[in-house]
Formats: sequence, C-alpha cells, structure tokens
Amino acid sequence: MGREGRRGVADVERGGRPGDGFVGAQETARARLRALRVGLWAVAVVLAARQVAAVFSAPRADRLTDLETWVGPNGVLHVKGSLYDSTRFTGTPFGGLVLKPLTRAAEQTLGWGWTFGTLLLVVALGLVAARALPPPVSRRTSLLAAPVAVSLLMLSLPVRNALHLGQTGIIPVLLVLLGCFVVRGERACGAFIGLAAALQPTVLLFGPLLWFTGRRRAAVSAGTAFAALTALAWAVMPRDSDRYWVHHLAGAGLGESADDAANQSLHGALLRLGLTGPLETGLFLALGAAVAVVGLRRAVRCARDGQLLLAVAVTGCVAVAVSPATWRHQALWVLLALVGRVGRKASDRYVWPVAVVLVMTLPARMMLPNTPALDPLRDNVVLIAALAAATVVPFLSRTSAYYRTPVPADRSARVPTRWKRIPLLPNGRVLTRPNLLLELLLIRVGYSAYQQVRLAATGGTNSGGRALAEHHGDQVAAVEGFLRLDVEHWVNHAVVGTPFLRDFFDFYYESFHFGVPLTVLGVLYVRRPADFRWARSGLALATLLALVGFWLYPLAPPRLMPGLGIVDTVHGVQDFSKPDYGTLTALTNQYAAMPSLHFGWSLWCGAVVVVLAPRWWMKALGLLHPLLTLSSIVATGNHWVLDAFGGAAVVAAGFALTRLVQGPRVRTTAEPAGAGARPPVGVVGRTPG
Repeated sequence: MGREGRRGVADVERGGRPGDGFVGAQETARARLRALRVGLWAVAVVLAARQVAAVFSAPRADRLTDLETWVGPNGVLHVKGSLYDSTRFTGTPFGGLVLKPLTRAAEQTLGWGWTFGTLLLVVALGLVAARALPPPVSRRTSLLAAPVAVSLLMLSLPVRNALHLGQTGIIPVLLVLLGCFVVRGERACGAFIGLAAALQPTVLLFGPLLWFTGRRRAAVSAGTAFAALTALAWAVMPRDSDRYWVHHLAGAGLGESADDAANQSLHGALLRLGLTGPLETGLFLALGAAVAVVGLRRAVRCARDGQLLLAVAVTGCVAVAVSPATWRHQALWVLLALVGRVGRKASDRYVWPVAVVLVMTLPARMMLPNTPALDPLRDNVVLIAALAAATVVPFLSRTSAYYRTPVPADRSARVPTRWKRIPLLPNGRVLTRPNLLLELLLIRVGYSAYQQVRLAATGGTNSGGRALAEHHGDQVAAVEGFLRLDVEHWVNHAVVGTPFLRDFFDFYYESFHFGVPLTVLGVLYVRRPADFRWARSGLALATLLALVGFWLYPLAPPRLMPGLGIVDTVHGVQDFSKPDYGTLTALTNQYAAMPSLHFGWSLWCGAVVVVLAPRWWMKALGLLHPLLTLSSIVATGNHWVLDAFGGAAVVAAGFALTRLVQGPRVRTTAEPAGAGARPPVGVVGRTPG
C-alpha cells in the first residue's frame, strides 16, 4: 500500500475521510487570507483617517488653500470679471463653470465635504485600478489588490497634496479609468475621457490611444465631448475662455512660476536648467513631440498585449511630461505605472515597483543626497520617473516566458525558522546577490529616514530636547560613577594633552564610521551574496532598534554636558549658552547618544569579519576596528562608556532577530574544482564573485 493509501486509512480510522487534511489546510489558508485582507483594509482606513487629521489639524490659513482661493468668501469665483485676473486659478474655464455652484456652500461645510468626497474618489480609484490589473491574476492578488492600491494612493504625494490644497487632480484620472474599465460602450467611454479632458486638456492624448487600438468611436466621442463642454464654457464665460485658450494657450503661464520645482514637466525642467525664450520653447516642443510619439506607440503596444491599465499609465506619464505645467497633484499617473512587470530575474522584479512607490510617496530629498551636483536630478525626480515609464523602461509582454515565471534565485536547502507560522523563507535562503540598484535605493531611503527619526526624537530641533537630554546625561554619569566606569574625563584630557593621539582619534571618529560598514557590505555583495543578506538584515534591525532608543531616551553626550569639563576635540571648546553641534546642526539630533551606533556599527563590522574572514589576521583586524572606535568615541567626548554597551546590545539583538525570523545562517563552502556531484543538503557552493 502506498503512503497516500496508508494516510487515507489512518484518517478513516480516526473518524475522518481521505482528503480531510487537505480540505482543512485549504480552509486554514482561506481564513488567513481573509484575515490578511481585513488587516490591509484596516491599514487603509487608518491612513485615510491620518490624512483627514493632517488636513484639519493644520491652521485654518494653511489648509485647503487652493479651494479657499477659488470658492471661499473672497475667492476668485466670487469676483466679477475674469477668473484669470489673478494667478490663483489655473483650471480650465469648464472647471470654473463646474466649481461656481460650490461658492454658495458654507466654508467649513465645504471643507469637510470636499475632503471626505476626495477620500471617496481615492477609494473608487483604488478599486477600479485593482479591478483593471492585467491577467492572469491569482485569487490572492485579486483579493488583496484593492486594499493595497487604496493604501498606496493614500500615501502618495499627489493625493496628500490634493487633500491638503483642496485640488481636483484625482478627478481626471478617475474619469479615464472609469471610461476604460467600468462603463460599457465606446461612446460612454469617450464621453468620460472627454469630460476629463475638459478639466485637464492633456488627457486628449488618450484619443490617439483609443484610435490606434481600434476604439475609434470612443476616440471620436472623446473629442466630441471635449469640444462640446469647452464650447459650453466658452458660451457662458467667453472672456475667460478667450484668455485661457488663446492668450495663455491652454493655460500656459497661469499660476505659480513655471520654473518652480513643483512643476514636474519638461517645460519646468528646461526652465530650471536656465533655458529661456525661443530656444527653450523650441526645445520643449521638440522633446515633447518625441516623448509623445514614443510613449503613445509603447502604450498602443501595451494595450494590444492585453495590459490596458499599463497603457493608460504610460499615456498618463506622457501627459505629465508634455504638459506646460504638471503640478504635483496632477502626477498620479506615474503611480499607476508600477503595474508593469520589468526584469527577467526574480531579483530584478521588485526594482521598478519599489522605485515608483518611493518616488511617489517620499520627498525628493529622501531619495537623493542634498548636494548641489544632484539638484537637477532631485528637482525633477517625478518627471524622470514619468519619462522612464513613457519611453525606456522595458516592460515585459504577456507573451514573454518571463512574464509569469521569472528566472528564480538560487536557494539553499530549507533552514528551520523559529516562527513556524511566518514562513518568510519557505524554500530556503536566497544565495544569489540581490539587485544592486534596489539595495542602494533602500539604503539611501533607510538612512534618510534614520536621520529624520533621530531629529524628530527631540521635537524636530536640537535645542528642543536639550534639558531632558542633559538630565539623562546626569543619570548616566551617576550610574557610571557607581559602576566605576566614569573614565571619560580622564581619557579625554589624556588625549587632549597628546596632540598626535588627538589628531588620530579625531580622524578615526570622522572618517571610519560610514566607510568601513559600506566596505564590508560591498565585499560581501560581490564575494558572499548569501552572507550579504544575513549581515545586511542584522545591521538593519540593529539600526531600527537604536532608533527606538534615541526616541525613548534622548541623551546628551559628554561633550555637551555643562560642568563636566569634557573638551570637544572635534568642534573645539563649547560655549554652552549656544553649543556648536558641528556642520550637521540642522540635520541630525546631537542628543542621540544612547545607544552608540558609532560603536554598534563598528562591532557589527567586527562580528561579520570574525565570522566570515578566512584568515586569522583578517579576524584580528576585524576586532581592532570596534576597539579603536570605542577609544575614539570616548576620547573625543562624543559618547559615554555605557553608550557602547547600548550599541553592543542592539547589534546582538539585531543578529538574534535575524536568526529568529530567518533561521541559522547558511554556511557556504567552496566546492572543490572539477567536482561534479551536488553538495550535500545544507551545504551550498559559493556563488562566483
């Protein structure tokens, strides 16, 4: 009797029927999926509530500012004469015609109604986008797509900007999606897109998409609806229409200065680069025409391939680039482009969607360092994403063999995890190196978030937490005195009295903190990809735990403690009426001494080198780095001795959590040259560097 037969008999003998175990597993999987879906919807609700709170907790003068300038008591829609006499209204005349009836509503009621109405539009947009995902779509994806889409929309900068300002940028996007995916009949589809174009003229670019994909009635209907609504507005408001369509050529030049960083169009980028006059206009028209041709051809191919949502996103990205002015609340099209699949390898599959989500949810200063050389990239990051989606990103066709099944990563034999109910690595540890671009992107964003959290721990300013940090400094000094660890004053003054030691420790403190960990990560990435993932996870978790410590226990370092007599060897003698926090005064919290990540990161480096280095002298150098770092942080007055114990604690906890979640580290060994047999289970060959 086979194994399955014996199992079935055993089930019957226990009172069950063959297959009951499989059915039970299915029910358990469904229950977990339902719980996950409920949890994701709860996250979406919390994010929506947070957005509402952010709007109405702001001072009255700072919230719904654009809506107020339109329909408030002194708004431009109340003023007799042209809507465009001031620069506060930049919509189409038809948009003004639609908004005018709202001027009769009370200001506060309108604010609440507008905000909750916008939230409902966002939810509708997320539901339609989730429904429009290109097939094939698994049951799991179909159930979870809607709450994930709504949550991403709530987090996105265009939606947050629209809620804060009271803008209408969500409406054209929703109208296009409704026309393409919800309403039936080509004429109805075109009517919705024509209505969207009457509110945002660059939506007319969807006309060629409809025409060249065989929906010619929809294209004609869109053009007809746009012309009819624009003519209606012209008949009712001829002066405004003449000014908008003739004197300002579809609104060009209205509103804020076109070279403002908020204008994420090619026109705005060229102006920020210093180009003006006929040269800039000609270059903008030429580049815009090229982007439109290339982007629309790609969109048509995506639509014919059965990826209509991606085609809509690509066309929207073209509209973002070629519009004379694309303000942040109008750039929502870029977020939709994350539905495109990019990359043949499994390790590359997440690079594009993660990049799009980060660009559309985080400020540009978190994406790129704040250096003048990177200003052109940082000021145009949304435009760059839109241009990439429209012209160069190699989206996979649904006919590609890699569309559904990318090249899998090499994995080790399955390793046991502590949490059986959270199988994060069900098929073993990944051995191939991760995508470098994705790693660099996440490292940059993670470090930027680390800086922001450190600063926020004292209320956003260094001076804001000074009193509490100094009080905690007195506590640490007392504990160290009790434990006979209070050597900071003696070590500091011994070094100050020895110039070459002072110079050495100052240099070591300022130069090795970032360089050594990045070097270790780089070597592991090239030579030991599996160990890179293990070490990187431990470092990330240790840093996250350190942020909790900074938040809960702001602590002044010895050099910033009045009356302690510590000489700041890096910044000089302190005037405690106005302490010198160094060049990063406005960027980082100087009262984040406990735990010491200077020592923690150096100890992480030492631990990784000791565990992985093949030579004894390499292990010795690995141990030397945390020893010298400990000496430098105490000698320069930047940390207490107990801070180093805190740094060691978070590093140990980081490695412990990594083992708890991922299981024990996979031990890699080099396979003998010429060996043809596969390595034993649990032992894997090292990936070539």
